[in-house]
Formats: sequence, structure tokens, C-alpha cells
Amino acid sequence: MEHREVFTRKRHMVPYVFRIVGWVIGGIILAVVLAFLFGYFVMLLWNWIMPALFGLPEIGYWMAFGIIILARLIFGGFGHGNHDKNDHDKHFRHKTTGTFSNKSGNWKYYDDFWHEEGEKAFRIYVETRESEKKGE
Repeated sequence: MEHREVFTRKRHMVPYVFRIVGWVIGGIILAVVLAFLFGYFVMLLWNWIMPALFGLPEIGYWMAFGIIILARLIFGGFGHGNHDKNDHDKHFRHKTTGTFSNKSGNWKYYDDFWHEEGEKAFRIYVETRESEKKGE
């Protein structure tokens, strides 16, 4: 019990700013270590797969690291941003209910139409299409 009290007293003695600086420095060190590990794994995978599949030469660590940077520039950029994964339908489909909610046009009636007439109309459409194909 006494050990716990000493530990919490010492922890509170360290100013808040120093704890934040410690977390930031630790995060930077962790990011650098993970970047080097990722480069190493890219090098291993390249040297294992690419020469066997495509006859490409083996690469060193710094070339693998350069490939990662090049791929990020071409395909992903370096910013994470606040991009919505479902950006293509955010104006039409409400994320929580899954219903259409665009105020322009008559989309507000779509769900009601589908529940009342949609399935029946779809079956009629399929039957019409199948009879047209048989007639060809």
C-alpha cells in the first residue's frame, strides 16, 4: 500500500508538460522504428517475390524505403485528412437509417415506393425481359 502511494506521489510531481514532451518524443521514436521495420519487410518481400515472378533484381534497404515513399506519393499522399469512406453516396443515403434523404427531387419517397410497389414491379420487369429474350 505504501509503495503505491509513493509511486502516485512521484508521478504527480513530474510536471504535466514534461509528461507530454515524453509522450511526443516516445511517439516519434516509435514512428521511426516502425518506418525502418516497414522498409525492411518491404525489402524482404520484394526480394522473395519479384525476382521469382518477374525476373527483377533484388533490392537493398534504401531502395525499398524509396519504393515506399514513391508509392505513398503516387497512390496515397502523406496526409490523412478527413475523407469519408462513403463519400460517393453521402448526399443520398443517411448513414444511420440507410434511407434516402436528399431533399432535392422525389428521393424522399423512394423507400415507401420500394416497400409498396418495388418488389412487384421488379418481378414484372424480370418476366418482361425474360419473355423478350425468348422471343428473339
